[in-house]
Amino acid sequence: MTARIIDGKLIASELRARVAAEVVRVKRENGLTPGLAVVLVGSDPASQVYVRSKHKQTQEAGMASFEHVLPADVAQDDLLALIAKLNRDPAVHGILVQLPLPKSLHTETIINAIDPAKDVDGLHPSNAGRLAGGFAALSPCTPLGCIILTKSVHASLAGLNAIVIGRSNLVGRPLVQLLLNENATVTIAHSRSRDLPKLCARADLVYAAVGKPEMVRGDWIKPGATVIDVGINRLPALEGKTRLVGDVAFAEALAVAGAITPVPGGVGQMTVACLLVNTLRAACAIHGLPAPAV
Repeated sequence: MTARIIDGKLIASELRARVAAEVVRVKRENGLTPGLAVVLVGSDPASQVYVRSKHKQTQEAGMASFEHVLPADVAQDDLLALIAKLNRDPAVHGILVQLPLPKSLHTETIINAIDPAKDVDGLHPSNAGRLAGGFAALSPCTPLGCIILTKSVHASLAGLNAIVIGRSNLVGRPLVQLLLNENATVTIAHSRSRDLPKLCARADLVYAAVGKPEMVRGDWIKPGATVIDVGINRLPALEGKTRLVGDVAFAEALAVAGAITPVPGGVGQMTVACLLVNTLRAACAIHGLPAPAV
């Protein structure tokens, strides 16, 4: 048996098309153009690539895109002043400060300064708390993408056993809350968990988000399970080419799982698409409009 490969590129493309159609409708019916502001501090090459991709996809979806690039040595007060300005700007419905930030800036202070209604990264304590309480909230984009990818395989996640390996605020913790909202039975595992292979072997759904290349082996996977690999790890070059691998040993898991996301071409594709979803949802919520159909 070979697992079905979940095509994140195709699913993300379909989601972006649905967002673009809803943007057209919201503009036509309400004269509202959703706007996303992205703030990049410094010149980290990976962050620059992400920001360019966000800018391009935001514009392609018919939204307004506002880019703010600040030097790496920007004073924290100047960054906070920019966020305060964006909070007040009626053309901006989503604010994203690209992480990681330079060490000279206090990340928690920066995130807390963003208006929770415009927090399209879903990292503000207000949104994190609402999500944990089971209330409507803007959810972090990567976990949201993980749920959408899983639902391309399972119409309902109710009653399925899920394991989330990794407990970061960006992925692991919010993913647990989203899975609970879908009525899955959730185990959260991490570096201190005992007998991780045994915990994995019980799971119908495996989410790997630890940042350790190919840590999850094929013999950890329950036959027929759905595997969502959140990891993106760069390995030393083979024949001059840097290899990108996930947190799952893909070839091994492919022979056991029922469905699996590739790296690249899986979860990463969904993150920006879900950012557009969050921006559209935020714009509608801020203007007291019904939630969009995405």
